[in-house]
Amino acid sequence: MSLDNLTKDEILDTVKEAIKDAVAEIAPLSAEETRWVRMAIENEANRAKYRKAIIEKTLGGLAWSVLGAVGIYFLDMLKTHWK
Repeated sequence: MSLDNLTKDEILDTVKEAIKDAVAEIAPLSAEETRWVRMAIENEANRAKYRKAIIEKTLGGLAWSVLGAVGIYFLDMLKTHWK
């Protein structure tokens, strides 16, 4: 098959058909397998969101703890030095 006489659209169609034929040789997933894969992807996305939320809450709590400790330190210093 010569591609010299074909237009760009005809070449694209030929490539698309070749890809479809190559993919068709691979056993496609059944409906149940497709559903399972989608659920697995969704669960992994939910886990990523959960981990991100935990990290944000932990860092926020750490920041508030540091601010509280600094505040208590300054209050104690004021009480000690300004009697």
